[in-house]
Amino acid sequence: MVITPTNFAGVCHLAKCLPLPVENEHIRPRIDLIVFLIDVRSQHSVEVVRSSLAYVDVNFFLGKVCFLAVGDKSVKHQVVEMYTLKQLADSYLSPLIPAELESTERRAAIAKRLLQMLKVAAGLVPGVSALALSSLIRPSFKTEAVES
Repeated sequence: MVITPTNFAGVCHLAKCLPLPVENEHIRPRIDLIVFLIDVRSQHSVEVVRSSLAYVDVNFFLGKVCFLAVGDKSVKHQVVEMYTLKQLADSYLSPLIPAELESTERRAAIAKRLLQMLKVAAGLVPGVSALALSSLIRPSFKTEAVES
């Protein structure tokens, strides 16, 4: 767990898949950002995310959704190619953030990045809209598209 001081209060709700349960919906806090965690070592993880995407309101894809691809650096353990995940993120006009979480420094950097995205998506950064969010997030890697 990474503890980062902020000047705002944030609530993090974890769910294995969508839709969220209807009980307590009336007291659920506003959702400002949805982060889909994808384990690059599991095809099932990608399938759960794909099926969950159908339950996300289209307005969230205007800067309030991102994909976090977690796994180790070793390509031999990756079941899902990063290019496939990049295509998925691009098809929803949402950023893909590759995340290696082995070191404390990397976890802190990812947490800081997600907090900045949350602040923008929640409207806490004056002059920056959630629509501009994807332009603020530059991918940490490049993929080469093969034109057919």
